[in-house]
Amino acid sequence: QVQLVESGGDLVQPGGSVRLSCVASGSGFEFSSNAMSWLRQAPGKGLEWIASLTADGTYSKYIRFVEGRFTISRDNAKSALYLQMNNLEVDDTATYYCAEGWGRGGTRGPGTRVTVSE
Repeated sequence: QVQLVESGGDLVQPGGSVRLSCVASGSGFEFSSNAMSWLRQAPGKGLEWIASLTADGTYSKYIRFVEGRFTISRDNAKSALYLQMNNLEVDDTATYYCAEGWGRGGTRGPGTRVTVSE
């Protein structure tokens, strides 16, 4: 079973940048063989899928309103997943989760909070 731990959440001003990290561990889980995703949940709203990345890191997909601002990447040697977020907007305020697999259905970590505010 996989364990996922996110980090890097912060309070930033609109237009700022944050880089989130997620480290995977767990016996029997081969990080390099699994697609991975980022999800988020804004205050008072439901969980939404943000981006997914194939196991080899060669293909990614994003929800439309983060395209061009967010970049998902991974380092399979470190069992790590990243989300570089640039030009942040107030509406990006949320708890961000990494998740196993492609899409929003897999095991998630406890999340890391990003607050975008003046």
